[in-house]
Amino acid sequence: MEKPSDIIGRVLENVSKVIIGKDRQIRDIMACWMAGGHILIEDVPGTGKTILARAIAKSCHVPFHRVQFTPDLLPSDVLGASVFRQDTHAFEFHPGPVFTAILLGDEINRATPRTQSALLEAMSERQVTVDGKTHQLDSLFVTIATQNPVEQLGTFQLPEAQLDRFMMKISMGYPDPQEEIRMMKGHNLGHPIESIKAVETHERLAWARDRVKEVAVSDEVYAYVSEIVVKTRSEAGVRVGASPRSALALVRCAQAVAMIEGYDYVSPGHVFNLIKPVLAHRLVLSADARLEGKTAYDILDSVIAKTPTPVRKQG
Repeated sequence: MEKPSDIIGRVLENVSKVIIGKDRQIRDIMACWMAGGHILIEDVPGTGKTILARAIAKSCHVPFHRVQFTPDLLPSDVLGASVFRQDTHAFEFHPGPVFTAILLGDEINRATPRTQSALLEAMSERQVTVDGKTHQLDSLFVTIATQNPVEQLGTFQLPEAQLDRFMMKISMGYPDPQEEIRMMKGHNLGHPIESIKAVETHERLAWARDRVKEVAVSDEVYAYVSEIVVKTRSEAGVRVGASPRSALALVRCAQAVAMIEGYDYVSPGHVFNLIKPVLAHRLVLSADARLEGKTAYDILDSVIAKTPTPVRKQG
């Protein structure tokens, strides 16, 4: 019988043909998706954020919609709206782009807080409520949002409640010189995204995602996650520490990574490697800490240093 790791492995290999040298980022996005979470990609323009989302959608043969977030974007432009029909004398709901499997929210921090918050219900419960009626979203619905950390003019900072809905926040980063040369050569005869083919289906991915919860988590790993999360709340320079939702996210994401790597259990190493991408964006630093130039990553480095990583028992 085919394993979930085989299914996800085919997607990872296919996407890596388009996004060169970013295997870790591709795996993290797939793990976040299989864990039932949403992902925020923060990086400068031109690093492949949009192409990565498109490549994953094409590889998996699932519905894909892209929304360019702007200050004048309304909640109805994302969720949909009820329109009155003269022939039936009744309102008919016209679904918005959120009714898809993969929603790419490009430059999400350019939209007003009102439009940003319109996504909260969709991200939390995979449903939207319009005019008092609730509409279910695709069972594989995931939001891949991007934002530019450099240009601040015309942007609105994502509120803490919105950030907490993102299971993970990652950065693409610049490619190394050799990878950049490969990329330029690959684009010489056309964009690689144009030739990418589907290697998996919606049904098989849904089956793989359902296997994530079957990955075993030991008491030692649960205790490790709890200790890390609790310590963020009392660390100097932190105004708001990691929430209980973040503890759940860290465990589930570690289960997804373990499954993708072919393991039937979560190791402390799986958790260790996910601490920063899962927790950093959820921490709110004090004004004094920000003035001192501290970042959430500095805080987590301190927490990690104070927390011994458990050793998995053999046998």
